[in-house]
Formats: sequence, C-alpha cells, structure tokens
Amino acid sequence: MCEIKLSIPDEALVALKLSATEVEGTLRLAAAAKLFELGRLSSGAAAALAGIPRAVFLSKLADYGVATFRLSEDELKEDLASA
Repeated sequence: MCEIKLSIPDEALVALKLSATEVEGTLRLAAAAKLFELGRLSSGAAAALAGIPRAVFLSKLADYGVATFRLSEDELKEDLASA
C-alpha cells in the first residue's frame, strides 16, 4: 500500500471544524467521490480508497452531489423499454 503525506493548514482544519483525525476520512471520501464521478475509479475501488464499505460509499455520494448511477439517455430509454 502506498502512503501519501499531506500537510493541511491549521486554517483549513478550523474552517472545516474537524480534528486532524476527522479530516483524513473527510479528504479520503471527497477524493474517492470525485475520482468516481470522473470515471477514474469504480465504486468498489473508490470505496476502498475512502476506507468504507461499497454500500456506505454509494449512499454518501449524494452528500457530494455525485450521481450513484450514470446512464446515458439512450441507455435509460433502453432500460425503460425493457422494464
């Protein structure tokens, strides 16, 4: 496993109203959500990055304004037609 060290300004911790321990989880989840949104990580890989179960990760995506499922208009029409 790779470890990355990140320096966070004290002002950011104060603004976020989080402890150093809490900010680690918050940043991991935010990064995972963004990478999932960009299509760079699958939901499983993003959940692993966030350090939480996949089901929990998927439920937290709405907190970041990220759609859980991404279907194109054609895919959605096809799904509706076959329902």
